[in-house]
Amino acid sequence: MLRLLNIEYHKLRYSKSSKVLITTYFILITFIALIASIEFKFGGINFRVADQGIFNFPYIWHFNSYIAALLKLFLAIVIVSMVSNEYSNRTIKQNLIDGLSKKEFILSKFLTVVSFSFLSTVFLFVVSLILGLIFSDYTEISIIFSDMEYLLAYFIKLTGFFAFCMFLGMLIKRSAFALGFLFVWWILESIARGLMKYQIFRDTDIAENIAQFFPLESMALLVKEPFSRLNVIQSAATQLGSEFTKDYGVHWYQLLVVIIWTAIFVYFSYLLLKKRDL
Repeated sequence: MLRLLNIEYHKLRYSKSSKVLITTYFILITFIALIASIEFKFGGINFRVADQGIFNFPYIWHFNSYIAALLKLFLAIVIVSMVSNEYSNRTIKQNLIDGLSKKEFILSKFLTVVSFSFLSTVFLFVVSLILGLIFSDYTEISIIFSDMEYLLAYFIKLTGFFAFCMFLGMLIKRSAFALGFLFVWWILESIARGLMKYQIFRDTDIAENIAQFFPLESMALLVKEPFSRLNVIQSAATQLGSEFTKDYGVHWYQLLVVIIWTAIFVYFSYLLLKKRDL
């Protein structure tokens, strides 16, 4: 495994665009800290975002996981380019001539996907821990390390998404078209969900129960939006006569759905490579 990772590392090392995108991604995660300095003024009252509890433990694990996941497209571009460049530069054929099997080739790409997801999760953990220790009103050990399942969900979410990008890179061979197809797939899922909800079943629960098995939708459900959990939002909703009953938890069956999709994407990537005449 280390040999396969080393091969991919050297390929990325000499790619200027990949280095720029990877660096940008990790820098943007650290910029989450800038949210703490945002202030609003309502009349004569100063309103600071950090004072609303977004960096309180354990809420910070949910909030930062959701925000960081929005930036995953930067690494998705790297993954797609990493695969498509193998075809355009004909390095895939050279790797196979040099003794790398097709199974090892796919494994090397998937190991890179897992490595990106793991490093991103570790980095997010460190950034969140530092921000929490600085701004959180609660610093007891039991509170700090509760709700850590959001980091696991973040890791699984990134791994599944990047595996999907790897599959698209293998399928389409051109990074721009692969990323375009990713956007088209998201639109198709949204249309299918809307049709089920308003035309076919006319029942939100049935539509949502089916849509949760869609690839991108299943990944999105792992880390749900955290904003409505804030006390200020909950209080405003109560004053308006409505209450939130949303389930923000990370459930094992949701993790399992994404893991299954990840396995499917890796397997079909291998099948594509196995059947192609290079």
